[in-house]
Amino acid sequence: MRFLPVYAAYAAALSGAFWQNGVRNSAGQPSAGQGPTPASILIVGASGGTGRELVTQALDRGYRVTALARDLLSIQTKHERLRVVQGDILDYPSLESAVKGHDAVLCALGHKQYFRPTRILSQGTINLLRAMNGQGVRRLVCETALGIGSSAGRMGLYYTFFVLPIILPFYFWDKTRQEQAIAASLADWVIVRPGALTNGPRRRRYRHGANVGSFLTTVRISRADVADFMLNQLTDNTYLKAAPGVCS
Repeated sequence: MRFLPVYAAYAAALSGAFWQNGVRNSAGQPSAGQGPTPASILIVGASGGTGRELVTQALDRGYRVTALARDLLSIQTKHERLRVVQGDILDYPSLESAVKGHDAVLCALGHKQYFRPTRILSQGTINLLRAMNGQGVRRLVCETALGIGSSAGRMGLYYTFFVLPIILPFYFWDKTRQEQAIAASLADWVIVRPGALTNGPRRRRYRHGANVGSFLTTVRISRADVADFMLNQLTDNTYLKAAPGVCS
């Protein structure tokens, strides 16, 4: 029983560290209006769950889409407006080549290296931001997660006191570095923080903003709805240089 207070203190301290080190601007800009509509977009992390939804929905909206993947066979979608290019976020030359000629970038990076220190998300995003700056691409919409910065604790008790401290501490710590890199960049950025991700359908009924989430219960949202919200941020300036949460 003596272990429980120590463990609870560790989990609370970790949540505090996520609050301290993530972006703490999540409110957005009232009446910020619309930005220009991009014609051509690059999707980084296109082979993941959210990334696949981004590809499909972006094509449905009429965009010209480039999907970046390490394995070309991981993208099964075929479309006349879709180009799949091989590249690695940790290999800057391939990333610079992929960014060239686009109007905006959607980033849905993820990996499964949960149980060891990693900089895949942060270093990959630093490379991406460098390539965007070099190619004059300004708009970046990037998926991270609730539980960081101003949303610390808002994944619910199960995540705050079990999932994050036991399974995902290294993963989320790298997400805080990822957010710091984005906030310090010259990009016109929006960080999107979803709750726990599901494979449910797109319903376009979700909550978003500064106070999304719950300190008690686990909040969820489908990857399809996250993709819908992220695509909306390509032209909506409401959350420009902010990090709104989003959940069902």
